Amino acid sequence: MQMTRSKWFLPAFAVALGAAMFAAELAGGSLAGALGTFGVMLAFALLVLLGGRSETVRGLRGDGRDERFRQLDVNATAFAGLAVIVAIIVAFLVEVARGHDGQPYSWLGAVGGLAYIAAVVVLRLRG
Repeated sequence: MQMTRSKWFLPAFAVALGAAMFAAELAGGSLAGALGTFGVMLAFALLVLLGGRSETVRGLRGDGRDERFRQLDVNATAFAGLAVIVAIIVAFLVEVARGHDGQPYSWLGAVGGLAYIAAVVVLRLRG
């Protein structure tokens, strides 16, 4: 799967996500948290937008994607997914060991597992 997008997509997405985080933090009563999270996302957006000739920043932004960058993206996504799955499993086990029901980690793990199974089935049928 290949997504074609402009160099403005990731910075705009980061700012929009920062605005959503700002609103959520503000709704939760934390002005400092709201300003901090929006500041981090704005800094990331500026880094990506103004990253210049950095090949890594261009790869994150989606500029000049070649086969090598597509493979790096797939590997990075798999690594990030594995890290999240391990964190969810550990958090679930900690919650159960504390005598709780494991929520919300049980449903997060279920979503991840079902998404993996669905992807294997779909990719297997396609190719």
